[in-house]
Order: sequence, then C-alpha cells, then structure tokens
Amino acid sequence: MTRYSLRDRIAVTAALAAPLLVTLLLVPFRGSLSSTNTALILVVVVVAVAAAGNRVAGALTALSAAAWFDFFLTPPYQNFTINRDGDVGTTVLLLAVGVAVSQLAARARRLEVLVVTDAEHLTRIHDTAELARSTTATDTVVDHVKQQLTELLQLRGCRFEYGSLLGRPPRLEQDGSVTIGIRRWDVDQRGWPQEEIELRAIGNGRYQGRFMLIPSPDTHPSLQSRLVAVILADQTGAALDTAGPGTVMSPVVV
Repeated sequence: MTRYSLRDRIAVTAALAAPLLVTLLLVPFRGSLSSTNTALILVVVVVAVAAAGNRVAGALTALSAAAWFDFFLTPPYQNFTINRDGDVGTTVLLLAVGVAVSQLAARARRLEVLVVTDAEHLTRIHDTAELARSTTATDTVVDHVKQQLTELLQLRGCRFEYGSLLGRPPRLEQDGSVTIGIRRWDVDQRGWPQEEIELRAIGNGRYQGRFMLIPSPDTHPSLQSRLVAVILADQTGAALDTAGPGTVMSPVVV
C-alpha cells in the first residue's frame, strides 16, 4: 500500500487537473487579460494545491500551470511554441515562482502539522504525569498508558506484563529505534514488524515491566511518536517504582 495519505493523493490528482481546468476557463478572456494577470491567477492555483498537498503536488502544479499557460494562453495558441519574448519571460517566471511558492506552502503545512503533533504529544506526557502524581493505583496508570500507546502508535492492541522478561521479541528502544535481536529494523521504511513488540518500563534505572505492542499492518509511526511512547513507558516505570517493592516481580535479564 502507498504511504501517501488520501489528502496527498487527491492533491497530486488536482496538481494535474486544476491548472488545465483553470486555464480553459481563462481561454475566453485571453484577449482582454494580460499574460501577467493570467500567470498570477495560475500562481494562486499552485499555492492552493501545494497548501492542501505536499511538495510533489506543488511542483507538479507549477509544471502543469506553465505548460498549459504556454499552450492555451500565449500565441500561437494550441501550440507549445512561444513567439513573443515577453511571454517567454512570463512562462519562465510562472514556473520559477510557482515552484518556489509551492515549496513554501508545503513547508508551512508541514510545520503546522508538527506544531499540532507536538501539542498532542505534550498533552499525553503531561496528563500521564498528572495521573501518576495524583493516584496510588498503579493499574490506573498502566491502563491509561496502554490507551495512550494504542492511539499514539496506531496499534491493534497493547497489554502490560509485570515482572519477568520472557523470550526475545522485537524491542522499541530508548532512542526510538526498533531492534530484532541484534538487527535494527527500519520502521520508517518498513513499518512495524508484524509481531508483538516489547517496550520496557524503567523506573529509576530499574526494570518494572513491559508493554507488549500489537501493531496494525502498514503503519509507520514517526520517530517523534516512538520517542514519546518511550517517555510514557518510563513514566509508568517511575510510578511502579514509587509504589515500592512487591508491586512487580524480580526481572530476568535477557
């Protein structure tokens, strides 16, 4: 399956279709509108598609806009030849400005997503810390973090094991990487391994238990999300450690 979102796929389709449709709408007015004005209208189309999609969509829109501007709006019409020097300059500027503006629009969209994502991550960390501080029921913290991890990492499920470490499942490490044995697994390119993944809960340097993550197929959680997951697990470990001995069994190191 493609890793592009539905929004991005729609934007790429719009990148190919929108400049053509807008250019056709401008054809009846090409005698009264200057080349500069029609080019500016097409730049607006480029920005709109780039803001809704990604850099690829923005660049495709700029290329499409320049091509259809040349074909329909500069003489000789219905031909990719340009006779007037001014139209050549306008076409080149349309392409250059379109590509530049599309990249800025796409970057603005990405930064907006990062800000929203960061705010959500901070909320998860803050809420977990507040819960751990306000309750002595460690099961409540564990259940809360299981729910948070399921949402954050797009899991099919999540369970918590107190005490001993059994087997050698794939592991989500402290640096956000995933290892299978001694091999590093590329989550960004390959998604989760399709088996349960261990995320250890460490409190004050001591092993307290582990979350077993049940991945959904074809999901690629970001490094940022994986690092937040590690923080949430460590908050659970700290809460269990504060609860004192007897809450968990002695660990078996593997």
